Amino acid sequence: MKKTILLIVFVSLSINLHAQDKHEKIKALKTAYITEQLNLTKAEAEKFWPIYNNFEEDKRVLKKEAHESRKKVDIESLTEAQAKDILEDMMALNNRRNGVYNSLIINLQKVISAKKIVQLKKAEDDFNKKMFEEYRKRHDCEHKDKP
Repeated sequence: MKKTILLIVFVSLSINLHAQDKHEKIKALKTAYITEQLNLTKAEAEKFWPIYNNFEEDKRVLKKEAHESRKKVDIESLTEAQAKDILEDMMALNNRRNGVYNSLIINLQKVISAKKIVQLKKAEDDFNKKMFEEYRKRHDCEHKDKP
């Protein structure tokens, strides 16, 4: 019994570490990609990344909050009044997202040029597109290998 529990704990930790490792690898790739695309100097990068990482964390928290809110909703038994409350919450969350993004722009203007801030959006979009294409390629290959 102890061996089974230890095995389950070990497998769970391994899966968690593997997922965490993937997340860290993607973050490192994104960091390198954005740094290269924006042609950040060392001095710029030292100021840019703390601001950007804080933005990413704020974005992650808002995304998690939105996900948790959606999980709680039973659409089938929703009253009109409850739906209106949910819409108010959705609009408030959208305003918070906009605030986070606007804060990013304001804070970045203190450390990099306006042109580089504009380039950042394109770099993020391009990186996400490359990641999606890579995922799709790998996902398609997995399905082709299966009979």
